[in-house]
Amino acid sequence: MTPERSAYMTGFGNEFATEAIPGTLPEGQNSPQRAARGLYAEQFSATAFTAPRAHNRRSWLYRIRPAAVHGDFAPFAQHAFHNDFGRGPVAPDQMRWDPLPSPKAPTDFVEGLYTVAGNGSAEAQQGVAIHLYAADRGMAGRFFYDADGELLLVPQQGRLRIATELGVLELEPQQVAVIPRGIRFRVELPDGPSRGYVLENFGAHLRLPELGPIGSNGLANPRDFQAPVAAYEDVEGEFELVAKFQGHLWRADIGHSPLDVVAWHGNCAPYRYDLRRFNAIGSISFDHPDPSIFTVLTSPSDTPGTANVDFAIFPPRWLVAQHSFRPPWFHRNVASEFMGLVHGAYDAKAEGFQPGGASLHNCMSGHGPDAATFDKASNADLSMPDVIADTMAFMFETRAVLRPTAQALAAPHRQQGYRQCWAGLRRNFQHP
Repeated sequence: MTPERSAYMTGFGNEFATEAIPGTLPEGQNSPQRAARGLYAEQFSATAFTAPRAHNRRSWLYRIRPAAVHGDFAPFAQHAFHNDFGRGPVAPDQMRWDPLPSPKAPTDFVEGLYTVAGNGSAEAQQGVAIHLYAADRGMAGRFFYDADGELLLVPQQGRLRIATELGVLELEPQQVAVIPRGIRFRVELPDGPSRGYVLENFGAHLRLPELGPIGSNGLANPRDFQAPVAAYEDVEGEFELVAKFQGHLWRADIGHSPLDVVAWHGNCAPYRYDLRRFNAIGSISFDHPDPSIFTVLTSPSDTPGTANVDFAIFPPRWLVAQHSFRPPWFHRNVASEFMGLVHGAYDAKAEGFQPGGASLHNCMSGHGPDAATFDKASNADLSMPDVIADTMAFMFETRAVLRPTAQALAAPHRQQGYRQCWAGLRRNFQHP
């Protein structure tokens, strides 16, 4: 069976208990001698068994068949989706791309993944890979899981219906979803063609950032995160299971839908978040704050205060700072920044940065507003607030250099003249 609509539980990292058929979850223990209704009990662990309780993520699944039931794996050909970031020199150039072109042949989500940049590796259990996707058909008869990292999906065009082992997530642009490492899923396209971004996180699990002096409220609220309730498919047939393992893709025949979990309990599950619920915080006196105040989720590293990756957004907000340059200032950063635009326009660029496009500013590469934005902001009337409305941009910021893939460097949709956006910045210095 497949549910006609999705249903959700709220809260980030909560202990959930959900069953599609009442009476399925065992009481008092996780693995009884005989699970209800002839199901199999299977623990899904996304952290080490002995990880601290606050960070331990695992769920117990009660399913029709164990996950071990499938055929032999063989290589799966999809050469645009990989973790080959090369070993040669990385130029410190600022880079920008137009949106990923629509596919020329029928293409599902897995077939439409396109790797842009990354660092680290699944083997090292640190770093990230950044992908785009462009698809125009659902994953008919195909299921996928990523054994290398958790996936953060950011749709830019078209809704996604993500049917997972633990339930169904409906996703639209300006919402995001996180799929835990190893969870099997299928992506359907209710609106037809879809396009967006994917962060593959090899490091520590994404979590809410600490709020520090902000206090107990603000940014992304835990109650706005939604996990799916149990929903299962009891379907037999000829299907394909695609796995990403150690940077390579593999496929196996499977004679049933692996989305057959009738009930589950635990704190490791897919979840979604609506970016429009983010409570943006900014300056009400002077100066433009650091972009860290826009962090939605973070994957911490082994260095306190330095993230393996941060996911930050730039949503609608008011700018009221006085005696200040209100857009993001010119800067060079020890971290590396990949930006995307989901909707509207980004306030630090007048043109050229399109919804579905992307930019990459690596470690210590200077960047900031283009000439037109600088001139406008330098002469703005600061007695009036700026209302930045109808926009949604985001950033994946990592502590390590993002190495562009060969295909991204040579892509026809890469903007070769991107640096010209700063060419109009004149020499304004006045001698005493």
